[in-house]
Amino acid sequence: MVYRFKLVSDEVSNFSREIEIDSENTFLQLRNSILESVGYTKDELDSFFLCGDDWEREEEITLQDMGNSTSDCDVWIMDDTHVSELVEEEGQKLIFEFDYFTQRCFFMELKEMIPNRTLIEPLCSIKRGNPPRQRIDMDEFEKKLDAKAQTVVEDIDLDSFDDSNFNEEELEEGFDIMSM
Repeated sequence: MVYRFKLVSDEVSNFSREIEIDSENTFLQLRNSILESVGYTKDELDSFFLCGDDWEREEEITLQDMGNSTSDCDVWIMDDTHVSELVEEEGQKLIFEFDYFTQRCFFMELKEMIPNRTLIEPLCSIKRGNPPRQRIDMDEFEKKLDAKAQTVVEDIDLDSFDDSNFNEEELEEGFDIMSM
């Protein structure tokens, strides 16, 4: 069976890719096909995440075992995990996080399951737009964070935090460690 995934980015509105892969291929083969389709190098750590309907991250499929999972959680390694083991129905959502530091990612959805068809190697069947850059300039990233933080600060009503209802004695009593 062949799976057809659509990938989009929240950074570039006109970007998309469609990747077709045999259901018995591994997540490593899917990863490599995605990276090749966008012209990224394969020297970075990245992960897939199975997601719920609202894109909340659930299971992680990692490039390599980082040794930081709890014993009651399964560790899914890309090279050891066939796509069909974890992807089971059309509409299933995944995230491919290609930049751990800034948590930049592609949003993926299984658009179609094509029975009675096989592929030896995954292929990119549709390319639209240019992908976001693989590595982001940290100065640029910090400026974006600062701009977002400024927007949050501007949205806070600082007038509601006036000192007219402030009782200094209550505050001192509440934090007197010696009285405990």
